[in-house]
Amino acid sequence: MNLFDIIGPVMIGPSSSHTAGACRLGLLAAAILGQEPVRADILLHGSFARTYRGHGTDRALAAGLMGWAPDDLRIPQALSLAKEEGRDFVFRPGDLGSMVHPNTACFQLTGADGRECRVIGSSIGGGQVKVTSIDGFAVELTGVLPALLIPHRDEPGVIALVSSILALHQVNIASMRVFRDNKGGLATMVLECDEGVPDNVVHQLETLDPVHSVRFVDRVV
Repeated sequence: MNLFDIIGPVMIGPSSSHTAGACRLGLLAAAILGQEPVRADILLHGSFARTYRGHGTDRALAAGLMGWAPDDLRIPQALSLAKEEGRDFVFRPGDLGSMVHPNTACFQLTGADGRECRVIGSSIGGGQVKVTSIDGFAVELTGVLPALLIPHRDEPGVIALVSSILALHQVNIASMRVFRDNKGGLATMVLECDEGVPDNVVHQLETLDPVHSVRFVDRVV
């Protein structure tokens, strides 16, 4: 725990979880898409669904999707400014089940080039966030460090192949987790790194036969 865990983030209020955390969640969702979305259908679950207007959660999520930091003074006007820019952001209450955090949002995002992704994530307190699903793949991603998301066939040697390429290019792995539905099926490797991963390294990882795809997600503020 550090000082910022105790006193909370620098932010536009009123709530570290419903406003600052929501903004960081929007930032992380946009980073996963790889661009600021032009369309977003956002389902709000639990406490988010009940209090989003009063706590400005919708405005904070929109601000994050547009690349604004949690202390950006424009956050109260985020929805109107998004509309002026031609962005189509829709918010609706819903239910994602009893197993998810009460401050959870499900994003269906579309970029200007037609790229799409579906992200489920939560604001877990003190401005901190955690993404738990990307395009149906289970993950655990906080946005604190740059990360690689690598869906791949669940077979021996894949982790060694990926880690050897990163080592060759002097990319240090800070943490790694592997998620899978069943043995021998499709797994997802989440590698947090101490620094950004160059495009040429990402492309080299994409050429590995067991790898389904590679997505680099930079850290968020």
